[in-house]
Amino acid sequence: MAVSPAKENILKRIRQALSNPVPLPFPQSEGTNSVFHPATDSLDVVFAQEFINIQGKFAFCIDEADMLQQLEQLIADKQWSKIFCNTDQWNSTFSNTINLESCDASITGCEFLVARTGTIVMSAAQQSGRTVSVYAPIHICIAYTNQLVYDVKDALQSLKEKYTGNIPSLITFATGPSRTADIEKTLVTGVHGPKEVYCFLVEA
Repeated sequence: MAVSPAKENILKRIRQALSNPVPLPFPQSEGTNSVFHPATDSLDVVFAQEFINIQGKFAFCIDEADMLQQLEQLIADKQWSKIFCNTDQWNSTFSNTINLESCDASITGCEFLVARTGTIVMSAAQQSGRTVSVYAPIHICIAYTNQLVYDVKDALQSLKEKYTGNIPSLITFATGPSRTADIEKTLVTGVHGPKEVYCFLVEA
């Protein structure tokens, strides 16, 4: 089958380009170096600032006793009567309902906290499972300072090391309350998930 002159011209130009490759204009842009500057403050401070910036509600706790006191006070002040928690560590302390769909707030742990973006990282491997942080109108996360990482890639690497050969089937990156601006470009929170997100960070 004969090759048309136009097609032959295109192939000729491709061959010439391949034989004389053009050097990359930005050789440092191939993903080998991070585009973000290292954290200048401690990770807990960076996370708290970013988490608050995305409308999260943050509380620092010097130990678990302090966390328990602050969280119990929050529940009392908000008059939340139905708390869902299926995490063994906190179930007996806080949980008083088995109906996630009708609860006032849910309590979970997390895998990691990403300081740079104020993100809570969760997975299907946790006791809380896939839905607890999404269905409830209020999501409360209890985390520890040793779960802080700087960037998303650090969280992914840590997950890979933690679950060697058995990565969880779902990894969730929750960055503040659920929000959308699809309706007349007006930002609305709590449309497809919790309208408020709290993080109680415990010194580890």
